[in-house]
Amino acid sequence: MVTTVGNRILAASGTTVFVTNTRLAIEHGSVNLGQGFPDEGGPVSMMNFLADYTHQQSNQYPPMMGLPELCQAVARHAERFYDLKLDWSGEVMVTSGATEALASSLIGLLNPGDEAILIEPLYDAYLPLVRLTGATPVSIRLNPPDWSLDLDALKRAISPRTRVIVVNNPMNPTGKVFSRDELVAIAELAIANDIVVIADEVYEHLVFDDLEHIPMMTLPGMRERCVRIGSSGKIFSLTGWKVGFISAAPALLKTISRAHQFLVFTTPPNLQAAVAYGLDNEVEWYTSLAHRLQAQRDYLSDSLESLGFVVLPSRATYFLTVDIRAVSDDNDVSFCRTLTIDGGVTGVPVSAFYIGDAPDHLLRLCFCKDMSVLEDAVGRLRRWRTVAA
Repeated sequence: MVTTVGNRILAASGTTVFVTNTRLAIEHGSVNLGQGFPDEGGPVSMMNFLADYTHQQSNQYPPMMGLPELCQAVARHAERFYDLKLDWSGEVMVTSGATEALASSLIGLLNPGDEAILIEPLYDAYLPLVRLTGATPVSIRLNPPDWSLDLDALKRAISPRTRVIVVNNPMNPTGKVFSRDELVAIAELAIANDIVVIADEVYEHLVFDDLEHIPMMTLPGMRERCVRIGSSGKIFSLTGWKVGFISAAPALLKTISRAHQFLVFTTPPNLQAAVAYGLDNEVEWYTSLAHRLQAQRDYLSDSLESLGFVVLPSRATYFLTVDIRAVSDDNDVSFCRTLTIDGGVTGVPVSAFYIGDAPDHLLRLCFCKDMSVLEDAVGRLRRWRTVAA
């Protein structure tokens, strides 16, 4: 008889809300606006390049740090958009998705007894990954509706054991774009306290309303103490390819690569080559993506407001945050279930993005879907609201 229950940290994490709500959506045939993946399929030229490479080039293990052509393309991308000059051979590493990049970074940089500051609401992988290292997560909160940074709270969270601050900018699930002043304040605290900032910047090209994405690594003093994480899945709407990348100073990257080598070691070479091709040759495609997504954001936001919901500002990403209190007395978990079963639309309760006690009146909906899908969802919500009234 097996008596062990496995890793206690992972067991405590349970099944993610994304899996649970997707199962419920399938069961009831709802429009699933819960999972953050787009309907758009990425540039056709990348598919063609991928097919050609797969048939004509090596499909054996590529270098652990990544194909040179992708590392070089990542470096050119950083210089093209941010005037950030990277040594592709010592400051860029390819990962099997951005979540693996996060895992490698946290495992590589944290030891038991260290502390890592996380900013709530947060991407759900951060918390278990920090705990698996034996480090202690310390959270600070951004509060709706403006999600502004409480600098005093950040200062109080820092202790002599703080080794890492994780900054998700642009931010999932809030759609927040950190201001330059906020980023500078974080950078100054990191420098003063000898802290590394892990900058999760996967939504860097999905910024709306003419706002600017400012990479943390470009700020004064951060070149040597920032780990910048990017995602081809978000850049090209190819989330299933799972090709991410890390940019960091050589000393940091060397440490992180030691974790990477024992997690996945490497990433499929054909996918890497196709992403390298896309970064250099499909610039117009991925720089225009935000304009297309902004139109979808506006349609869903305006439609929800016409139905009585309060929609918080979303300046980036795939997501809207919706205040449900004007239409329901239920908490967000119960409301999501009712919305799926009776309304035919599935979202995600924002309380799932918090560590402890959380606001229970906010819903996250994804707008990176075909307009026909959004129109279907709005039609279902309108019929549901009419019946409820």
